[in-house]
Amino acid sequence: MARYIGKEMSRVDGIAKVTGKAKYAAEFQVPNVAYGFIVQSTIGKGTIKAIDTTEASRAPGVIRIYTHKNYPKPAPPASAELKPQTNSQERDKSFRALQSNKIVFNMQPIALVLAETFEQARYAACLVKSSYNEEKPRTDMEAAMKTAFVPNPERAAKPRGNPARALQSAPVKIEAEYTIPIEHHNPMEPHGAIAFWENGKLTIFDKTQGVYTVRKHLATSFDIPEENVNVVSPFVGGAFGSSLRPNYYPALAAMAAREIKRPVKLIYTRQQMFTGHGYRPQTWQKVALGADKTGKLTALIHEAANNSSTFEDYSDNTTNFPRSVYACPNVDTPQKIVKTDLSTPCAMRAPGAVSGMFALECAMDELAYALKIDPLELRLINYADVHPENGKPYSSKALRECYQLAAEKFGWKNRKFEPRSMRDGRLLVGWGTATGVWGAFQQPASVKITLRADGTAHVASATSDIGPGTYTVITLIAAEYLGLAAEKVKFELGDTKFPRAPVQGGSFTTASVGTAVYESARNICQKLMS
Repeated sequence: MARYIGKEMSRVDGIAKVTGKAKYAAEFQVPNVAYGFIVQSTIGKGTIKAIDTTEASRAPGVIRIYTHKNYPKPAPPASAELKPQTNSQERDKSFRALQSNKIVFNMQPIALVLAETFEQARYAACLVKSSYNEEKPRTDMEAAMKTAFVPNPERAAKPRGNPARALQSAPVKIEAEYTIPIEHHNPMEPHGAIAFWENGKLTIFDKTQGVYTVRKHLATSFDIPEENVNVVSPFVGGAFGSSLRPNYYPALAAMAAREIKRPVKLIYTRQQMFTGHGYRPQTWQKVALGADKTGKLTALIHEAANNSSTFEDYSDNTTNFPRSVYACPNVDTPQKIVKTDLSTPCAMRAPGAVSGMFALECAMDELAYALKIDPLELRLINYADVHPENGKPYSSKALRECYQLAAEKFGWKNRKFEPRSMRDGRLLVGWGTATGVWGAFQQPASVKITLRADGTAHVASATSDIGPGTYTVITLIAAEYLGLAAEKVKFELGDTKFPRAPVQGGSFTTASVGTAVYESARNICQKLMS
C-alpha cells in the first residue's frame, strides 16, 4: 500500500517560502556587488545615430556605462551553440544585447549602467541621451498576412486524406476566423541575475527553468568550457515559459562582472519585462469543418499564423495538437509565421495547444448549431478511440468518462439549446463545453541519491521548480521507494553541480525526474538486499 504516492502532503518548501528563507536569484548575498540598470530604446526600428553617456558617467556612484560602442563582443552566437530546447542543428539566432547600433524592436537595450547602488544606476540611466535614424516598424501582423510563410516546410505536418475535396462535398460545413492578441508573461518574480568570476570561472544566480541550458549559453558566449560555468537557481517565482531559454540579461551581467572584476546584479523592472523575455504571440486562425448530416466530421482544415521577430523564426505550433483530437479522415493544418518588428515570442502556458484548441472548439460549437446537435453529443460522435494520426492505441484515455461525469455533475441535460434562452432572474446564463489536450512527454533525466547510515537520504538533480511543487513531489517519490519517512529525505535542485535534468516545461518534470528517482531508489534497495 502506498505511503505517499497519491496522498496529501504539506509542501516541503512551504515554510521557507512563507518565512522568506527561500532565496530567489536576486536575493543571494554577494560581497561588493555592483548594480546594473538597462537603458532601452524609444523607437521600434532603425539605428542609433548617436548615444551620449557624458552626463550619466558623472552621476554619483557610476562605475561604468556600456553601449554598443564599447561593449566587449562575446563569441559569435552561432559559433557552437545549437538552438535551445530542440534536437535540430539550427544555430541559435536569439537576441544578444549591445551588439550593434541596429534597433530591431521597441524597448531594446541600448546601454547598461553600472553603479554602487540600484538607485544610482537607475538615476544615471535617465541621463543617457540617444538619437536615432528612425524607420517605421511593422507591428500589425494581420496587415502583413500576405508575407506569411511556412518555416522549415520539410518538417511541416502533411495533410491527411484529401481535405479540400472532402470539405467541398460535405453536406454541412462552417468556416470561421479567430484572432488572439499578444499575451505577456509577467510573473511575480522579475527576471534577474547575479554574476561573478573567480579564477576564470563564472558563477551566476539566475531565474531560469533550465540551469544547464543557461550554462551552455554562457559557455558559448564567453568561449569557455561548460564546466567553468556554474548556474544556480533553487527557487523561481513563476516562469511558465518565460525562462525556458536564456534571455539576454545573464550574458550582460556576466560580461559586466568580468570587465569590472566584481559581482554584478541585474534585474528587470516591471516595465522591462514586457520585452525582455518573450510573450505568447499574436495568432490568426481560420477553421473550416465539414460534416455529414449525422455530425460525423469529414473534413478539418485549420490554418494558423503567428507573429515572430525579424531575426528569428518562432512558430507556436498552433495547429499541432488540434489535428489529433477528433476522428476525422481528412485533415490539413498549415502553420505559418509573419515577421514583425517586435521581440521574439516564446513558449507560454501550453504553447500552441491553448490557442489552437480555442479556435477548434469554437468552430465545433459553430458546427453543432449548424447541425442542430448538442455540442457535447457532437464531440462524442467524433470521439477518437485511437490516435487519428497513426492509428495507435492510447496508453490511457478517460475523456469519454470525463465528458459523462461532468455532464452529470453539471446537469447538462437541463441545458437549453437556443442562445439567450437560459436565465437566472435578470441575468443571462451560458453553459458550454470544450476539450483541451496536452502531450504526455518524457525527457532523459538523472539524479543522485545518497542513503546514509542514520536513515536519511539526500537527493539531488539539476531540475527546476517554477511553482508546481517539484520539491514536494520528488521528495515523496524518493520517500515512497526508499521506504523512508518523508522528513528523512532532503531534495535539492537548480544547480549545475547536480546531475543533468531537463528544463522544467512541457509538464514532463515529474515523469522524467520522478522516474529517475524511482529507478535510483530501486537500485539502492537491490544493492542493500543483495
